[in-house]
Amino acid sequence: MLAAMPPTPDATAPGAAVPDRGRADACPGALRLHTADDGGLARVRLPGGLLTDRQANALAEASQALGDGELETTSRGNVQLRGLAPDCGAELGERLRAVGLLPSDTHERVRNIVASPLAGLDTLGNADVQAWVRELDARLCASDWAAGLSGKFLFALDDGRGDVAALDADVTLIAAPGGPALLRLGRAERGHPVEAGQEVTAALDAARAFLDALRGSGRKAWHLREVPDLLPAGTVPLPTACVPSAAAPVGALPGGLSVGMRFGRASAAQWRALVAASAGELRLTPWRGAVLPGAPADRLPALAAAGFRTEPGSAWERATACTGLPGCAKSLADVRADAARALDAGAGAGSGAVSGAGASAGTDGLPVHWSGCERRCGHPAGRWVDVLATGHGYRVTVNGPTTTAGAPVDVRNEEMAEAVAEARRTTK
Repeated sequence: MLAAMPPTPDATAPGAAVPDRGRADACPGALRLHTADDGGLARVRLPGGLLTDRQANALAEASQALGDGELETTSRGNVQLRGLAPDCGAELGERLRAVGLLPSDTHERVRNIVASPLAGLDTLGNADVQAWVRELDARLCASDWAAGLSGKFLFALDDGRGDVAALDADVTLIAAPGGPALLRLGRAERGHPVEAGQEVTAALDAARAFLDALRGSGRKAWHLREVPDLLPAGTVPLPTACVPSAAAPVGALPGGLSVGMRFGRASAAQWRALVAASAGELRLTPWRGAVLPGAPADRLPALAAAGFRTEPGSAWERATACTGLPGCAKSLADVRADAARALDAGAGAGSGAVSGAGASAGTDGLPVHWSGCERRCGHPAGRWVDVLATGHGYRVTVNGPTTTAGAPVDVRNEEMAEAVAEARRTTK
C-alpha cells in the first residue's frame, strides 16, 4: 500500500486552513484562455445553462473551426472549448458576440449562475427561476462592482426542489411554496426571507456585501464558505431538500427530454444531433447533461444512437472525471480512459453481488469523481467517492464536508471497479 494522502481539506472543516487567496483567480473565460497541454481552453459562461438552438450551433461551429471539434460541459452548466490556437481569442469573441453569448467583455467570467433545469416543465417547482436567471445575468453585467467577484463565485437559483441548492453555491435563492423565497449565504444552515419580487436584488446585495466586507476586513477569499463568519446567517431553517441530491433523471420527462453525456463531452456531430432533437431550446445541467424542453419522446432513439445516455440506472450516472492525460500535464494518469473502463465493467456486470463501478449505485449510491492529481478539478459538492490517481494505481476514499473521510484504499487499475462500487454503496 502507498502512504495515505488525505483528500483536499474543506475550508470550513474544523482545523482546516483557508486557502491563500492573496492573488487573482486563474479561472479561464471566453476571452482569457487557459493554456493546457492540448492547446488553449476557453470557458463560455451560460447562465442557467440556457442556450437557443442558434447559440448551440454556433458553439459547435467554433469548436470545429478553432478547436479540437469537441465540446465539454462543466459542473456549472457552462461549455468549454479545447485545443484552441493561442491567437484565436479575437475570432472566438466575435463568434460569441454575434449570437449573444458574450454580452459583456468585462463581466464574462462572473456570469456563474446555475438554476433548476426542470423549472417550469413539471409541477415540482415553486417559481419561474428562468426569469430570475435572465434578470440576474443582465443586472450582473450592468453592475461595475460585480467585475470584482472571483471567476469562481457562484449563484444558484433553486425552484424549491432542492437540486441546485445542494451545489455549494456562494449565494443561493430557494423558492418556497406560497411564501417568501430564502436567501442562503455559503453553507449557512439558515436563510434570510426575501420579499416577493426582490429575489434578484437580494442576491446581488449579498454578493456586493461580501465584497464590501472583505475590503473592510482586509481578508482575502473567493467564496463565502471560506469566511463563514463574514456575513450574518439567516434565521429561517432551510428546507430539508437542500442536501446533495441526484441529478436530473435521463429519459422522457414531463415537458421534455433529458440526456446525459459521458464525462460531459460531445463531438460537434453529437452536439448537432442534440440541437436537431430539441424544440429550439437547450438547458445544460450542472450534472453534465442536457434538458430539451418541449422535445417529444420519439426523438430519444436518435439521441441514444448518437451516443447520449437516455436510460436511467447506469453506472455512468453521477460519474465524473477531470481532464487527465494527455490534456493536463499535472495528471498522473489518463483518468477518463481508466474511469470509462471501470464504469463499463459495471454496466456489463449484471446483477451480481459486485456490480463493477456501481451499476446500481448510479441512482441510489454516492457520486464518484476520478482525479489525476490532488487538485481534484471538477469534483462534486457534498459527499462523494474520491478516486485519485497515485502514479501506481488509484486511491479510493469517501470524501466530503458531511462526513469524516473514510480510510483510503489503494488499488491497481484492475481492482478499481470493485473498490469504487463498494465505496458508492457507502451509507455511513
